[in-house]
Amino acid sequence: MALKSKPEDKAVEPKSATAQESSSEVGFWRQQRQNIRLVAIALLIAVVLRVWVAEPRFIPSNSMDPTLHIGDRLLVEKISYHLHPPTLGDIVVFHPPETLQSLGYDPKQAFIKRVVGEPGDTLAVYDGHLYRNGQPQTEAYLAAAPAYQMSSFTVPPGHIFVMGDNRNDSNDSHVWGPLPVENVIGHAQFRFWPVSHLGPLG
Repeated sequence: MALKSKPEDKAVEPKSATAQESSSEVGFWRQQRQNIRLVAIALLIAVVLRVWVAEPRFIPSNSMDPTLHIGDRLLVEKISYHLHPPTLGDIVVFHPPETLQSLGYDPKQAFIKRVVGEPGDTLAVYDGHLYRNGQPQTEAYLAAAPAYQMSSFTVPPGHIFVMGDNRNDSNDSHVWGPLPVENVIGHAQFRFWPVSHLGPLG
């Protein structure tokens, strides 16, 4: 019986340098596409968070001294006011009302003040105190007692009354009137800069 000869092993030829370069290039561009996709997803999440959840803001003036200082960085939460209106003591960020817009203020500009009056409250300022519904308010956060007077004013429905903690150097509701709640951007809740003052806002 004739034995079949063992087939010769065929040598595997190494890939050419051109083929290796082509494979490497394909891998490189595949990785770049993945990176671009990840960056796009991250940007989308950042935009959604900024528009609907929270956004950073900085303090441009001293109207909220001594609570907030020029250059402070804050996180403004934007969800809770879809569930309930601003309440007394809240520090709110808002777009200027029409009264200020008519004086040339940019409607996209952001102000920050403290809520001192809710719809239906009657407010007045005299003898160095803010009076709410006839009762003097204890405001330990003020830079100084107000040096002006304000006649009694009742906050209309759908509005709040806001003032700066630096009462004598604040362009607020005692100057231009009540703020429509619809102008409120969000609730300033957390200071993340400077690190020495890191923490929630009381």
